[in-house]
Amino acid sequence: MGARGTSAPALRAVTSVRLRRPYPALVLGLLVFLSVLSILFGAALGSAGIPVWREILILLDLTGLFPIERTWDTSDAAILLQLRLPRVVGAFVVGAGLATAGALMQGVFRNPLADPYVLGSSAGAGLGAVVALSLSVRFAALGFSPVPLFAFVGALMSTLMVYMLARVGPRTPPMHLLLAGVAVSALLGSSMSFVMLYSRVAQTQLQSIFAWLLGGVALSGWQELRLLLPLLALALVAAWAMARPLDAFAVGEEGAANLGVGVERAKVLAIAVAALLTALAVSISGLVAFVGLIVPHGVRLLIGPGHRLLIPSCALAGGAFLVVIDLLGRLIVAPGEVPVGLLTSLLGAPFFLWLLRRTRGTYAA
Repeated sequence: MGARGTSAPALRAVTSVRLRRPYPALVLGLLVFLSVLSILFGAALGSAGIPVWREILILLDLTGLFPIERTWDTSDAAILLQLRLPRVVGAFVVGAGLATAGALMQGVFRNPLADPYVLGSSAGAGLGAVVALSLSVRFAALGFSPVPLFAFVGALMSTLMVYMLARVGPRTPPMHLLLAGVAVSALLGSSMSFVMLYSRVAQTQLQSIFAWLLGGVALSGWQELRLLLPLLALALVAAWAMARPLDAFAVGEEGAANLGVGVERAKVLAIAVAALLTALAVSISGLVAFVGLIVPHGVRLLIGPGHRLLIPSCALAGGAFLVVIDLLGRLIVAPGEVPVGLLTSLLGAPFFLWLLRRTRGTYAA
């Protein structure tokens, strides 16, 4: 098909995306409000409850901009600032990263069933974490222990491996990426099982390994977040800057090329940013499933497919969603807690089956 025959309907398809964004400022404002609300309640509620109004006073006093009489116990401030708030902000970072990575993957593959782990990053992160626990190495780099560092590197390396295996000459067909992701995930998953089975050290660390694989945000302070927050911000800006090529992918790779998009370059950038976001998330949370599947699809149903609004909306909605799930995990069996990855799987698996049934036969590779 010639450029003229493809570009006209393609341009109309991409332009129609803009018509589905009636009030972007209202949507983002509402999501910002819900995100702040989720963080406030997530940090206030728990085994030692702190009233939200007192939490707000503590935070305002921390800024030093308001003359506030300190009527609260120092223990409340310590619990809030050193324990609760780092965990809640960490949960928000994980949710925002996974949801944005999911939106990128669904845009690249033109498939609402794609998620951040489709290219093997979960298996790579899992293997990295198991290896770190099996080696019993003890060091700290940039505030991180070996487990999150190995998980971060494993997630990035597995994605790179999938991309290199799927490449055919100058192109990387989406179906090849999916198949390579399945194969690499199986290989790395088997390697992880092998290490757990035959490493004596790993067998003594099985409780820690399973706790990591079930997912959960466990931060001991602000040290890790000082590095993660700037990296997350940069990755989110990079994802948002890819809105136009991702919109163009909706009409297929040939149509996107006819609209002037460098298809392979855009695909590589989208995969790289998604891999970075996923690696940042799993480095502090373990394997939290389905966030990158549920949130982007739900947001897309509400506001339409235009990525200029979809990307920031997914980041905010994903962050708020995981903060709420993490809060539920702490409240359901208090003073214990349910792993957040377990709860997201219980919610996500039925949603995935519904989505699979709803979209069957509509995906064109």
